[in-house]
Amino acid sequence: PHAGPVESKNEAAMSELVPEPRQKPVVPMKPMGINTSLLGYIGIDTIIEQMRKKTMKTGFDFNVMVVGQSGLGKSTLVNTLFKSQVSRKSSGWNREEKIPKTVEIKAIVHVIEEGGVKMKLTVIDTPGFGDQINNENCWEPIEKYINEQYEKFLKEEVNIARKKRIPDTRVHCCLYFISPTGHSLRPLDLEFMKHLSKVVNIIPVIAKADTMTLEEKTEFKQRVRKELEVNGIEFYPQKEFDEDLEDKTENDKIRQESMPFAVVGSDKEYQVNGKRVLGRKTPWGIIEVENLNHCEFALLRDFVIRTHLQDLKEVTHNIHYETYRAKRLNGNGGLPPMTVETEENHESNL
Repeated sequence: PHAGPVESKNEAAMSELVPEPRQKPVVPMKPMGINTSLLGYIGIDTIIEQMRKKTMKTGFDFNVMVVGQSGLGKSTLVNTLFKSQVSRKSSGWNREEKIPKTVEIKAIVHVIEEGGVKMKLTVIDTPGFGDQINNENCWEPIEKYINEQYEKFLKEEVNIARKKRIPDTRVHCCLYFISPTGHSLRPLDLEFMKHLSKVVNIIPVIAKADTMTLEEKTEFKQRVRKELEVNGIEFYPQKEFDEDLEDKTENDKIRQESMPFAVVGSDKEYQVNGKRVLGRKTPWGIIEVENLNHCEFALLRDFVIRTHLQDLKEVTHNIHYETYRAKRLNGNGGLPPMTVETEENHESNL
């Protein structure tokens, strides 16, 4: 006789715990004969693999420019960065010969392959910057070269019969070498970076950082950061181009701690504790290039190649190139710059 009320109590308790099930939307009946485990799986997870295959076939372009005073080790650093003899210094002359100073802007193309990935790397070597007695407007040839590459790309883009894949010679990254004085930046450095930061991604680098003590290095880095900020010079990664919070957090850390990278370059190998390392030999020991306790070369390499290479290319295309393109087309009354080729094509179409 007591079973009834006990059951109703239990039911009341259960109804409190378990929320009322929502009405499920009516699902059409599964057609018979189809493997039920496949239903619900579309296959969009293969998109990444499809993209990977396509990009692997076409390969990658990366164009890096080095700028700075003569003798700061620009060529050596680029060789160290890509673990390959890719600079002007190594591609054109024997080691025994005296290396002539760069007197013109010279681009050296080099194809690097690693793990089945091909990259067409172009290193643009610039004349020893600021070496002359009168250095007025000495950034102009470099700025002109960068803009010429944008113009070349734009002309290809506005052709009626344009190529499926336009050869990309635009400068994706400019490594600006700062002399390790331990003092302030030269007015020339500030003037140069002010002009070029508007047209290209500038990454400031303190060269030959082994000439400073650890305290001097830390102080100099802070001073350089402060001076760039006071002068309103935007170096890469630029604050306004951070797309989301994750990017902002990661890039803020780089901007506030790593920049400018204090580096040492070397293409000579030495034996240290049974391991072969790239380094520089001094009377008191070997400076290991890839050892973070010795210098920040590994940070620079990871930043330029392993984490931000694609972003450098995207910022170049979406920001710097777009700015140039808009300015160029506006100045031309909104019309694309007509080339001889497009005029001929236009006539033949008529």
